[in-house]
Amino acid sequence: MNRPMWIVTVLTAIVGAALLPGSAVASPAAGGAGSSYCAPAWPGTDFYAAGRVGSERVTVPTSGCSTISVSQIRDVRDPNDRCQTFLVAMLPRDGGDPTYTDPVRACSSPPQKRTVLATNVPDGTVFFVLYEVDYIVPEPQQVRFTVWR
Repeated sequence: MNRPMWIVTVLTAIVGAALLPGSAVASPAAGGAGSSYCAPAWPGTDFYAAGRVGSERVTVPTSGCSTISVSQIRDVRDPNDRCQTFLVAMLPRDGGDPTYTDPVRACSSPPQKRTVLATNVPDGTVFFVLYEVDYIVPEPQQVRFTVWR
């Protein structure tokens, strides 16, 4: 096979593999301390109470990641506001009351910067992320962020 045809064949195989569902290969990403790979999640909003917004539930997958962190933080109404105070509520398997982490001020400057909210988190842990709102009028502040777990 001549060189140009070989290049076309290799590129076709790479593009074809990338387009197949479920064929994505996870590569190590910068996560929290002790992590080999932390997977991203984008949980929606579940509730507002007492000056905080809580996300939908998230489950820690089986992975080498032992932290929960956030990145790409931005206020929906003010995209220049890239800081927020977060905490994590970890739900016990027996259905009891959640355990909360201490609040952590996180800023996404640059957007890819990750701030660790919890460490030593075992696989299978179910949790939700809360953030403190800066305003509630005309509606509670909406903050978009990526959770790494």
